[in-house]
Amino acid sequence: MLSVIIITKNEAEHIGRCLSSVSWADEIIVLDSGSTDATVAICQSYGAQVHVTDWPGFGPQKQRALDKASQPWVLSLDADEYINDTLRQAITDAIASDTADGFQIPRLSSYCGRNIRHGGWWPDYVLRLFKRNKGHFTDDVVHETIQVSGTIAQLSTPILHEAFVDPDEVLAKINHYSALGATKLDAQGKTANLGTAIFKGFWTFLRCYFLQLA
Repeated sequence: MLSVIIITKNEAEHIGRCLSSVSWADEIIVLDSGSTDATVAICQSYGAQVHVTDWPGFGPQKQRALDKASQPWVLSLDADEYINDTLRQAITDAIASDTADGFQIPRLSSYCGRNIRHGGWWPDYVLRLFKRNKGHFTDDVVHETIQVSGTIAQLSTPILHEAFVDPDEVLAKINHYSALGATKLDAQGKTANLGTAIFKGFWTFLRCYFLQLA
């Protein structure tokens, strides 16, 4: 009844915990965009269907993963997210009840091992569980969303998210999102020089991850 979809690149530090938490699902689909660490081998050891592809951006990549899903329901997770037994039961009950076409789930994020419940970080509802034939990802290269045609409900048990392990990871993500923000501006035909584009990407990251965690 349930497909779990995950996109990865060099997530060996996190992916085992994520996969272990959803090992009960009917299928796990991983799209990897060229990991140079042990990510692919770890995913294969958990029985995931692993597909290695290029990198078109977050939205298109997650849609590719969704297109490979075969079960009626889909749970989309990031590699640094995982679920506990309480959420597993809530997901199972939601699927069995068939009362909605998609479910928003709160996300509890941590920084250096400490849960964050302020500054817009909690409850941070994200739409992650949905009927496969009712949902699709937007084609945004960054800050993509899931669009569901139908009714949306909410679960109360959170996805657990290890947002940042240390300050070095924060800086790495700022650099990554700055580059993606610049690419997105260019694709939209915005008239801005490279410095402005990078600054906007940097601000997008700060606003989303430190103020909203979008």
